[in-house]
Amino acid sequence: MDDSKKIKLNFYLQKIICFVAVILFFIKLITWHITSSLSIFSDAMESLINIISGFIGLCSLYISSLPKDQNHPYGHGKIEFISTAIEGVLISIVGITIFINTFIRIKYNMHRILLSRLDYGVILMSFTGIINYFLGFLACKIGHKNGALTLVASGKHLQIDTYSTFGIVSGLILLNITKCIWIDPIISIIFSSVILYTGFKLLRNAAAGIMDESDKKLLKKLSFYLNKKRDIHWIDLHHLKIIKYGSALHIDCHLTVPWYFNIKEANQEVKKLTQLTKNEFGSKVELSVHVEACSNNHCPFCFNHSCKERKNLFQKKILLTLDKTSYYNKNNTKF
Repeated sequence: MDDSKKIKLNFYLQKIICFVAVILFFIKLITWHITSSLSIFSDAMESLINIISGFIGLCSLYISSLPKDQNHPYGHGKIEFISTAIEGVLISIVGITIFINTFIRIKYNMHRILLSRLDYGVILMSFTGIINYFLGFLACKIGHKNGALTLVASGKHLQIDTYSTFGIVSGLILLNITKCIWIDPIISIIFSSVILYTGFKLLRNAAAGIMDESDKKLLKKLSFYLNKKRDIHWIDLHHLKIIKYGSALHIDCHLTVPWYFNIKEANQEVKKLTQLTKNEFGSKVELSVHVEACSNNHCPFCFNHSCKERKNLFQKKILLTLDKTSYYNKNNTKF
């Protein structure tokens, strides 16, 4: 599937997420009106955030898909981290609001709470939970496949919402059996805590993306792949860095090649490295390679046994692990 089709599929799925979020929000509001349950009200408010974040995600996918221009030479992918930060703030506000509202209701109106039709509440909430989980699973699967961070974030949010919903359903069943009204506000407090934690994680991920925090999992994957496909002329590879711009990746590294290579030969090695990286991580990869010449200190670790310029005997092959590739080999002597 080419990039244009992937973008269209991402947009289409995000639109479905927005549409379904609106429907489920009204179902939860009706359920709250029927049951007067605080925990259901909390879940309904969280669904309101699903609507807002869904439309923010839709705008984010549109902006991030825009081509590079003079003002944005690396593209518009960073908007996805900004939209994630906005979503995190909104979720945190909802969590705090639910927490405060629950305590106010416990203090002043606990004796007036009259819960009713909890069986209807269980059925309707279970229905919304199943729909959310299926949609979240689909969003995560397609988002990972197409490299759409916003879609993955939406999918994870929906799945977290599902777990919370089924937690509330379990509480409603217990409440219906025991008739203890204190169970409802306790569930609401637990749920608000989950929302706050989710908001914090989204803010943390957004900050990491905006500040170009090192993604060790991705670096490890790239190091393992390059080590597996390593050419005999790639004597050393270090100072490896990855910067994310939405679904696009910008990769910097230093590549050590034989000192007797001319510019054309060194450039051929860079092309090989670039093509290998694109084969594994997709076409939206930019590779910036600084080529360095080897020295006599590299001979014990160089596995090009046909080299006629070798000054020292071969000792062992150095694997391109995460520690080795992310190390800045300033003096070109250590590994």
